[in-house]
Amino acid sequence: MRLEDLPGRPCSVAAALNLIGEKWSLLAVREIAFGNKRFDAIARNTGAPRDRLAARLRALEAAGVITRRRYSEHPPRYEYELTEAGRELRGVLTALRAWGDKWAIDAPPPTAFEHGCGHDLDPVMTCRHCGEEIDPDDLRVRVTATGWTRQGPLPRADPAR
Repeated sequence: MRLEDLPGRPCSVAAALNLIGEKWSLLAVREIAFGNKRFDAIARNTGAPRDRLAARLRALEAAGVITRRRYSEHPPRYEYELTEAGRELRGVLTALRAWGDKWAIDAPPPTAFEHGCGHDLDPVMTCRHCGEEIDPDDLRVRVTATGWTRQGPLPRADPAR
């Protein structure tokens, strides 16, 4: 996707949400990541309307997030696999799950993930360079998009001058 094709600030978040931001898309990715690769299981476990889910799966395939593999000739049936791009969304789902466990539900978390070390996963962001945990208040924005600042677009020069 070209950033110029998006309205507003050029932003990778906006581009990503344009591809995977609709809830049925991320829930389908969640189900495929859980190993539920067939349409009926994805539909059942997401609660998505079948026509909308079919459209989202087609869009995810076109965007290179999933691939489709035929497992039955008669009738033709497919199952879905995550591509490299789709597998990298697991980190996004982990962050959303942690946020949702803390802020969006008023019950014990409905799922838990155990890390290879034997403990339940308690995800944190760390800096790849120094290894320290990231405190969002310590981050500074550096805008690299031409014609933009942190506050918004630069004023355009008046061509009449």
